[in-house]
Amino acid sequence: MNLNIVIIGLSVTSSWGNGHATTYRALIEALARRGHQVTFLERDVPWYRGHRDLTKPAAWNVKLYQSLQDLPRRFTSLIRDANLVIVGSYVPDGIAIAEWATAHAQGITAFYDIDTPVTLAGLDRGLDYLSAAMIPRFDMYLSFSGGPVPGLIEEAYGSPMARVLYCSADPSLYRPHPLEKQWSMGYLGTYSEDRQPSLEQLLLAPASVLSDHQFVIAGSRYPDHIEWPGNVHRIEHLVQHEHPPFYSRQRFTLNLTRADMRSLGFSPSVRLFEAAACGTPVISDRWPGLETIFDPATEILPVSDARDVKQILLELPEDRRLTIADKARRRILADHTPDHRARQLESYYLEAASRRRRELPATPANRTMQVAEV
Repeated sequence: MNLNIVIIGLSVTSSWGNGHATTYRALIEALARRGHQVTFLERDVPWYRGHRDLTKPAAWNVKLYQSLQDLPRRFTSLIRDANLVIVGSYVPDGIAIAEWATAHAQGITAFYDIDTPVTLAGLDRGLDYLSAAMIPRFDMYLSFSGGPVPGLIEEAYGSPMARVLYCSADPSLYRPHPLEKQWSMGYLGTYSEDRQPSLEQLLLAPASVLSDHQFVIAGSRYPDHIEWPGNVHRIEHLVQHEHPPFYSRQRFTLNLTRADMRSLGFSPSVRLFEAAACGTPVISDRWPGLETIFDPATEILPVSDARDVKQILLELPEDRRLTIADKARRRILADHTPDHRARQLESYYLEAASRRRRELPATPANRTMQVAEV
């Protein structure tokens, strides 16, 4: 089965200020290795144009467009002929693009929600990139949140088929580097107002009392008014290939979860997988479903407050630190690589295509399907 896949997403060319790019790159590279033809369509916007860390991938295609009107002029035939068309979350003019894509696609269509908790929290208030009315139009809804969430999307919003498709970590890129430890703990993440209190409690507060330890925060968009302790090093932005050595210089790394993700649960971030793949033990805030990703007793260190963090940094034996790191990396290799995600997507495609064949005589449009032979 070789599929022609088109993805319309937020960004794949720049990882500046978003986690979408690394998620898409890992998935697409895996799909390309498995023989699928993939084209990614991305709006050409100034803030990503000035921070591009991917321009011309070797095994798949990126095409930039300038405006909503540019899409139908240039890409209607591409959408029509694809076996699978995926529209991602946070795409500018996403609702109009979803209407256009689902109206012209003859293959399977999917909405890939890399921001499922934010989407579900905002659907009733209105979002720029998805409406509740659009969800049943897609053949499948691919959710970054697992557990009971896909079932909720089917029951509450009428998705004909909702399935979990977590992010992943490419072990050929995200791997341990034999580097001297420079920081006791670090954090990689763009500024988020609802995440900032946790960052202050779980990193800045321990740093303020552990003056002989060094800490680091890498990420863009942090306000100028934040006062950083003197032992907290700031890095404005790291391109993707700098992530593994960054993690490898930390004794521990901190995972923080946005409020909507914590509330919904079962929503691991891409940074969680990438840090674990680099062999850096992860200290994480607590949220429902964390135990379905990593074993809290042996693969990750959940914490509730600054006291928990301080205890880990000062008292955790080195042999246990290394064991936790090794077991978490093994978990990534066993369950959370891009190849796992590509295989999942293939199985979902086949399931949706089979469902479409069964239901086609009863659908008003009775579209001709551009689906690969099973």
